Amino acid sequence: MHGFPGDSNMVVKIRSESAPQESADSDFLTVSTCSDPFDDTITLATIQRYVLKPAAKTASAPPMYVKTLVSRRPMSSEHALDLARQYAERKNIPVIYTK
Repeated sequence: MHGFPGDSNMVVKIRSESAPQESADSDFLTVSTCSDPFDDTITLATIQRYVLKPAAKTASAPPMYVKTLVSRRPMSSEHALDLARQYAERKNIPVIYTK
């Protein structure tokens, strides 16, 4: 767990889950990695931010907003987690790693 220097209250949780949509958090990042389908020596990373909305005013409003920050970019899982951790620290939200 990491925090801002001098900020003892700031904590970023990084945990593994298979179904991040079922997270108890209402605002979180997911980091997922996979092998490139054309070259299994390359790892592709995706980082997404999920924000669960409070009760929608209309039945057609989606209950969750998903913003893709990084989409299938070549990088190691360590680099992807580091980018996500830095973003999460600024936003004070947890990170969920899925594979």
